[in-house]
Amino acid sequence: MSVAEAKSAITQGALEAVFDDTKNVDQRFPVPVLQCLQIKPLAAQPAGGANVERYRVVLSDVRNYVQCMLATQRFSKPRRCCHLPHRSPLPYAHKWTIKARISAKSDIKTWHKPSGEGKLFSVNLLDESGEIKATGFNEQCDQYYDMLQEGSVYYISSPCRVQLAKKQFSNLPNDYELTFERDTVIEKAEDTSNVPQVRYNFVNIQKLQDVEKDSTIDVLGVLKEVGDVNQIVSKTTQKPYDKRELTLVDDSQFSVRVTIWGKSATAFDTQPESVVAFKGVKVSDFGGRSLSLLSSGTMSVDPDIEEAHKLKGWYDSQGASGSFNTHNNMSSMGAATGRQDQTKSILQVKDENLGVENPGGDYFNLKATVVYIRQENFCYPACMNSDCNKKVMDSGDGTWRCEKCQADHPRPEYRYIMSINVNDHTGQLWLSCFDEVSRIIMDGMTADQAMELKENDEPSLAAKFEAANCTKLNFRVRAKMDTYGENQK
Repeated sequence: MSVAEAKSAITQGALEAVFDDTKNVDQRFPVPVLQCLQIKPLAAQPAGGANVERYRVVLSDVRNYVQCMLATQRFSKPRRCCHLPHRSPLPYAHKWTIKARISAKSDIKTWHKPSGEGKLFSVNLLDESGEIKATGFNEQCDQYYDMLQEGSVYYISSPCRVQLAKKQFSNLPNDYELTFERDTVIEKAEDTSNVPQVRYNFVNIQKLQDVEKDSTIDVLGVLKEVGDVNQIVSKTTQKPYDKRELTLVDDSQFSVRVTIWGKSATAFDTQPESVVAFKGVKVSDFGGRSLSLLSSGTMSVDPDIEEAHKLKGWYDSQGASGSFNTHNNMSSMGAATGRQDQTKSILQVKDENLGVENPGGDYFNLKATVVYIRQENFCYPACMNSDCNKKVMDSGDGTWRCEKCQADHPRPEYRYIMSINVNDHTGQLWLSCFDEVSRIIMDGMTADQAMELKENDEPSLAAKFEAANCTKLNFRVRAKMDTYGENQK
């Protein structure tokens, strides 16, 4: 039975009806079907001259759950994950098997308490329906830790305890979790074709300013800087911890600091300009916005996913020579030179003739408000090759020709080349904005999406341009003299 079939078989709302006499439970749910989340044997009690086995069970109807007690001399011993009618004298139970990929694996952790000591590890299991955490303690830690490898696929069969998730120890959006038991059967699967890879829900770096503190997110970025390993001492435990700070950037033109800990920090040897995907990082408001990799989180270098390939193409073609805003003071960072550019007013830019005398151009920061966007020729049809972006021409036969790549494409990828007028308290200035900056101005709308509106719904496109007006932004600008024909501009 699939997960979807099992869920549909459960009588949702039955528990509420059982405890509410007005719900007419006998008429509405003559034989309700519930999910058994947990079964725990209790000490046998004497009854009628014989010891009666008792079990504490947790039952769920998806919407609610309840703890119950089973006490009987006649019932056969229940198995995990049973299908249990309320009024049937004999519970029906069956074994189950899941096929899942290990999307994350923790280190072995130990604990020492007056009551005893032990060890544990956990893995995240992924299939087409989602992810769930599974934990192995003590003997199961010895039994399964070396066997279970991150990225591999396994068959896992009951007995395996299902219980309510301890949310403070997991970054997965699942209400339940598993615990391996002595007789849990785990086998490696050779056929992995129908099991998905790791799932991400990326937040772009600019949007981190809209994410609540202490949230757990996924982030993808190009590794810009790698700090040295440092050691801090915990204020609560007085234990030393190794840490390393990384700087990530993405095509939102923002950078963010990511802290990694322990073995992840000391063993880190990834080279700058690699694409790194983080799953399970905590958002902090230290220094504006920063990220910290949780112990249950994972880090993947140059993952084979579409988002990573696209980001790498952008970085190699444009990002490597760009500059990036930070969340702490919204100032710019010189990507290649590390220089800190001065913030200028529009009047200062004009009075100082920035860009006139320096052939390479002058860079400065500008805080200004968008007051007008020129809607004519706001984008162009570009080559679909990520390392090109040159203008393509319509061949007239349904293809678009890139002379640089000597290639034909079934369609272009439109890219912004936007002209905007900005104002501050000292004056107004025209700026030319390329694709990445224009997308920020258009609140994430791509040029492809804008062209689709232009062709099918021009009033909606005009409304998007109008909504972008009065947006106050921090710009990093290059002022440079160019010659067009016989005129300098």
